[in-house]
Amino acid sequence: MAEGHLQHIFFHERPVSYPYRNRQSPRKQNYPPRDRVSHGNWLMHQFQKVWTDAKNINEAREAVALPVNHGVYLEFVSTPEYELAIRSLENIQLGIRLMNVRMMENANGKTERVATVYIPHGKEGFFLKKLRQYLEENTEKGKPRHEAFAACIDDIRLAVVESFWPYHEITSIPGEEPKWCEIWLNTDQDEDEAKFRLLASERLGIEIRNETLRFPERRVILAKVNRKQLEELIQSSDNIAEIRRADEVTSFFVELDNTTQSEWAEELSKRITVRVDSRVSVCILDTGVNNGHILIAPILKDEDCYTYHPGWGTHDHDGHGTKMSGVVGYGDLQTLLENSEPVELNHVLESVKILPPTGKNDPQLYGAITSQSISRVMIEKPQRKRIICMAVTSPEHTTGDGRPSSWSAALDELASGYLDEQQKLIIVSAGNVHGWDNYPDTNIVSSVENPAQSWNALTVGAYTEKTLKDLRKYNNGSTVAPKGGLSPYSTTSVIWDDKKWPVKPDIVLEGGNVLKDSLGCVQCEELSILTTYYKPFERQFDTIWATSAATAKAAWMAVQIQAEYPDAWPETIRGLMIHSADWTDTMKRQFLRGKKKGDLKVLLRTCGYGVPSLEKALWSMQNRVNLVVQAELQPFDRDKNGRYVMNEMHLYELPWPKDVLLSLGETEVFLRVTLSYFIEPSPGEIGWKDRYRYASCGLRFDVNGSDTKEGFLSRINAAMESDEDEPGATSVKWLLGPHNRNVGSIHSDVWRGTAAELAVSNLIAVYPVIGWWRERPWLNRWHKKIRYSLIVTLQTPEQSVDLYTPIMTEIRSKVPIAQQL
Repeated sequence: MAEGHLQHIFFHERPVSYPYRNRQSPRKQNYPPRDRVSHGNWLMHQFQKVWTDAKNINEAREAVALPVNHGVYLEFVSTPEYELAIRSLENIQLGIRLMNVRMMENANGKTERVATVYIPHGKEGFFLKKLRQYLEENTEKGKPRHEAFAACIDDIRLAVVESFWPYHEITSIPGEEPKWCEIWLNTDQDEDEAKFRLLASERLGIEIRNETLRFPERRVILAKVNRKQLEELIQSSDNIAEIRRADEVTSFFVELDNTTQSEWAEELSKRITVRVDSRVSVCILDTGVNNGHILIAPILKDEDCYTYHPGWGTHDHDGHGTKMSGVVGYGDLQTLLENSEPVELNHVLESVKILPPTGKNDPQLYGAITSQSISRVMIEKPQRKRIICMAVTSPEHTTGDGRPSSWSAALDELASGYLDEQQKLIIVSAGNVHGWDNYPDTNIVSSVENPAQSWNALTVGAYTEKTLKDLRKYNNGSTVAPKGGLSPYSTTSVIWDDKKWPVKPDIVLEGGNVLKDSLGCVQCEELSILTTYYKPFERQFDTIWATSAATAKAAWMAVQIQAEYPDAWPETIRGLMIHSADWTDTMKRQFLRGKKKGDLKVLLRTCGYGVPSLEKALWSMQNRVNLVVQAELQPFDRDKNGRYVMNEMHLYELPWPKDVLLSLGETEVFLRVTLSYFIEPSPGEIGWKDRYRYASCGLRFDVNGSDTKEGFLSRINAAMESDEDEPGATSVKWLLGPHNRNVGSIHSDVWRGTAAELAVSNLIAVYPVIGWWRERPWLNRWHKKIRYSLIVTLQTPEQSVDLYTPIMTEIRSKVPIAQQL
């Protein structure tokens, strides 16, 4: 530990839990004006017509011995610009299920909501009864019964292939030629999956993969189908919820002769000491790693090399995996080669080959491949604290707008520990931009690639400090990106809905620059990162660039933190990395459009929270103190009337040294808060709201500011009431503010104020907001707890001020068991 470095304070005081008090008033409904009689009669006629049409289709199929299902898929179409009453379209007890909800533009450019619903034969009376009651009966207030259900419906029609396909991907529906597609089944039962597999493969002759992805009320299976076969599946199966296209996946030392390179590598290897009892590892999912390299062999044993498919082998057939391992293992390899200091490595590597060695990749159910690969490694070495690193993306089938895919949802499920009760830190690359002439405009409109939209994964983009040292060598060329700016390679989430989807990338790290001259833009070794080469008999070193290089560096940083704090949770490691990040001045000049909070959007969704600092992530200082809380909270409960309600919030009294702060008076101090947790995903495309929200629940934080304790608790209680996740008014002048930060599963913000202001602002609350755990109680997860890591930093620019000692004294006086890890 360097002089001045102090370990973070892990705050073990139990939070005070306050129960939620329901004060919610009924919400106003918004319906289009309707002539009740004519509208009700038309809906009744239309429903009966499509039901008769469906019955005739089934009878015709049975007459020629074709398989049939036991119900009907219908579409309910909303009035343009109005919401459907989604809950009224489902009755689980009767087997009536909402399969998906899509937003579409009609011919006039207006937005329609379209819900696809499965209705078993004999249960159509559920809707006919509602329509009759809408026509004939009133509520106690004199309104038509079921007005919310009927008034917003503009059309009812039979479902077709497009009914199950994401609206923005309609053009990728297969034609006559079969294509690999994801079939999303509306079930989590093995029996239903087995029936579907038998139907598809035996009765319909469809090629199906063995892998299955499992989510709440969803199974995802890969099938090679054309449009006709998709139509057959819809007519034959009772469990089709969605269909999607499957993913397809992407100077000095280098210029030396191999003899000289080997001498450099051997000299470094002699200075390396690997901790023999290390229980900290990074698992690289890639093209395999060739561990015969003199610098890789000490940290990657043969027994730690795995492959998804036995026929692929564990070797690196491409070079990418070995490039990743050089950075994951050593961080800045060039600096280590250039000095003569001893190198102590506190971690080891693991490799899982998830890409085949020959030919073009067939589309795969990569979520299942990723899940099975990680599970195998964890079973083999369960004692290890493991960081998972993956720089493999699917640019061809990226959703482009932040919506989850089966692959990104699988990463969320893996990280959450839903399958094995083991939370995991998964670090993924954001994906790359391949045309640099219009930098940075191209980056702004280039979406983060699948599966990096994952909420729980730490998504890494790229920035660069790389510049050309000798312009004459490159005919007076120049770099595309300025020093300290966004790397030309890095994708962004600027074009996503910023009220719905996470900030991505989360952080940026060195990914290299691009050379620009009169002929265009090209990659350049001098502007890339030095690493290891996969064919050491040819040469020892190579270069790596783009978000792969940045992701490898992020994994190296994460494992340094894990080694220093072995009891830190994955949520905490992710939190510390984001908590330590900041934007460079160049990034601010590039992307900060003004001084309002809304002007931060482009900067935040281009560069994430900025460049993480390993020093800040690892250490506190006398004038910069990091408090870390690792706790769990039960967000929901069932009340005495059987309703599922919000349960509790956590309140912490921060151990601020009030006397020290008051003595500093108007001196500016810095408060940063980061809240990190993992959601359990529900990826079915059913509107992403109400009971079908993607997240199991959300968590939020707030600080009291100038509020009294009673006023603060009242404000938090009101925030918990809001189904729309609307924060209350606060005196705290956050840099980002709730509307920028309250998306995804990690939230970080900064408050700069006077020391006197902060002296009285010592209460921080962690509280839940609504999620599907509460809204879908039949899944029996409403009583589950969610873990979280809360990181709070208090800092003053006055380096002579000692905040650390009085904070430790305050903690020990209240909580004798509080200690540092």
